[in-house]
Amino acid sequence: MIYSDFQNVKLSALGMGTMRLPLINGTNDIDKNAVREMIAYAMEKGVNYYDTAWGYHSGNSEKVMGEVLGEYPRESFYLATKFPGYDLKNMDKVEEIFETQLKKCGVEYFDFYMFHNVCEANVDAYLDEKYGIYEYLIKQKKNGRIRHLGFSTHGNLDTMKRFLDAYGKDMEFCQIQLNWLDWKMQNAKAKVELLKEWNIPVWVMEPVRGGKLATIEPEFANTLKCLRPETSVVEWAFRFLQSIPTVTVTLSGMSNMEQLKQNIATYETCSPLTEREMNVLLDVAKAMTAKNTLPCTACRYCTDHCPMGLDIPALIELYNEHSYFGGGFLAPMVIASLPDDKKPSACLGCRACEAVCPQTIKISEMMTDFVERLK
Repeated sequence: MIYSDFQNVKLSALGMGTMRLPLINGTNDIDKNAVREMIAYAMEKGVNYYDTAWGYHSGNSEKVMGEVLGEYPRESFYLATKFPGYDLKNMDKVEEIFETQLKKCGVEYFDFYMFHNVCEANVDAYLDEKYGIYEYLIKQKKNGRIRHLGFSTHGNLDTMKRFLDAYGKDMEFCQIQLNWLDWKMQNAKAKVELLKEWNIPVWVMEPVRGGKLATIEPEFANTLKCLRPETSVVEWAFRFLQSIPTVTVTLSGMSNMEQLKQNIATYETCSPLTEREMNVLLDVAKAMTAKNTLPCTACRYCTDHCPMGLDIPALIELYNEHSYFGGGFLAPMVIASLPDDKKPSACLGCRACEAVCPQTIKISEMMTDFVERLK
């Protein structure tokens, strides 16, 4: 196992995410025996970072991880969890939830603790002093019950900037969705650069996009194989992340022993991509997404002519992500946070935007289709 330096500790470069733990056949119950075997193997091979959360597996992930990790010396692992601000009903319950999490995990402190999923839907509440979330978590850090405080985010760049402007001086790490396809599609490159400006190291989630980058079309796989004949598509995803200097921990939600062994084997070595390999991989990403996404360049000519003042490039970006991956939570989450007069449904179909679009995108048709996809 290779390790990353973080302040005064060494963290395994590969961490175990616990959102997709193995289940007992035909049920939604976590298979504790399988989890116990996986953690035993991970520990043996040097994995020391384990990430859970309040909402994973309907609240059972923290409990199971606490039970299984409790069989090991506390100093042998680093445990991370999060305050569930993705649900606005939790905003006034930070103390109650934090105390419950400690009990569920059977620990006296968390090594790493996060504001969970800072995004457009909750950033106002996270920043609202009346809830006292920031103050409470800072107090727990001073009391040693949180060793390192950070945040995770699926939010856009502007949302990240707002959060960082308020709390960035106290954020020690940030967990973002990062992979070679989202480098451009979700503007992950700009997020990495923003965090670098703040001197905040990157934790990675969704390195293979929920498994969607584990297999790609043969024509693209063959292009990569010509460069690294012995490297699997999954391994390419991890080598891409090893090429980004500020990446400290990469989390993988491994749900069986085969995935665990494969990923651990990859992280026995650090083999970042060459400049040529990086360029080829990003060209593959561009070719993959060009097949069924709209070629918006964010020139913003359209926004100057929209009578409703819609942020059309931002909506197209969400549409591309949602349509390319066949759904998901990101677009619905962002759209729900917008005022009604700024949602795709507010489009008048006047086509004033289309008259000035250099890419001749049929924007009004996109808006109609987006509304249907979000139903």
